[in-house]
Amino acid sequence: MEKFQRILLVVHFFIVIFLLGTLLNDYVKPSSFPLLNLLSLAFPVLIIMHVLMIIFWILVQKKTALIFILFTFFLIHPARRWVNFSGKSKDAANLKIVTLNGHSGIMGEKAIQSYLNSVNPDVVFFQESRFYKHEILNLKDLKYRYKCFIVELHSKFEILEAGSILDNPLQGSSFYADIKISDRKIRLVNVYLEPFRFNKKMFKSNVTISTFGQHLNTFENIFLVHQGQVAIIKKFLNESPYPVILAGDFNAVPNSYEYYHLGKGLKDVFMEVGNGSSTSFHDYKFPIRIDYVFCSREIKPISYKVDRSVKISDHFPVIAEFKID
Repeated sequence: MEKFQRILLVVHFFIVIFLLGTLLNDYVKPSSFPLLNLLSLAFPVLIIMHVLMIIFWILVQKKTALIFILFTFFLIHPARRWVNFSGKSKDAANLKIVTLNGHSGIMGEKAIQSYLNSVNPDVVFFQESRFYKHEILNLKDLKYRYKCFIVELHSKFEILEAGSILDNPLQGSSFYADIKISDRKIRLVNVYLEPFRFNKKMFKSNVTISTFGQHLNTFENIFLVHQGQVAIIKKFLNESPYPVILAGDFNAVPNSYEYYHLGKGLKDVFMEVGNGSSTSFHDYKFPIRIDYVFCSREIKPISYKVDRSVKISDHFPVIAEFKID
């Protein structure tokens, strides 16, 4: 038993080191150490293991448990990016948005249109809009539209100005669109960072050292592409003359380099008013959050919901409401 506890103690310390290592993504660029960003993908599993081990130490060795509980205080904020309980604001919202990666309409274009019309949003942020039969979503009451490569936006409010931010269609897309609500201009920024282009079949086959190395190399290359894209988008956000709502598919999980740097200076709406799990990508049997909504400090979030009642894409729709004064 003592030998088992010593081994478990060493394993637990490494788990804590890996968890704390994800915090360094706020400071270390992928170009310097890309594998550090890979740790953020394992965060949900690592934090579950950490909690289970603490329960074990409480039962057999309370002093050891206390040490690991102290480490946990540094992990509460990162964990809330995955699972959060914040309640819902009682204020009335005057802006309702939906962000959805449509998976190119593979799971049904009509189902996507029907769902979005039933939700009755004021603005739709759409990614992977390469529909096979229809070039444009037909959404009622959303008569204003802007499209840039495979991302588009539909709005009830007039689009005053719009333009591309990322202009390479082979490496993700991003654009901005300015609207006016309650006599206040708001800049909407739709983001779709370069995808990894993995599929489930690639992981179901026997993983050899060679294929593992290939997957690892793919992650590293995409992290480097993301670093450049994040720099362009972040510079644009910092120079915005208006409050910003940033939404879309980041193809990056919480506590990653992409999350820290795109969200810097903004509010993660899920952490402000979200409840439960933030997981938005359901194609793998693994908790993955890659869809986000951020907003400027001047904007008040009212609610945030990952709608798991429908499967119209490999992503769940994310619905957020705001109060714009």
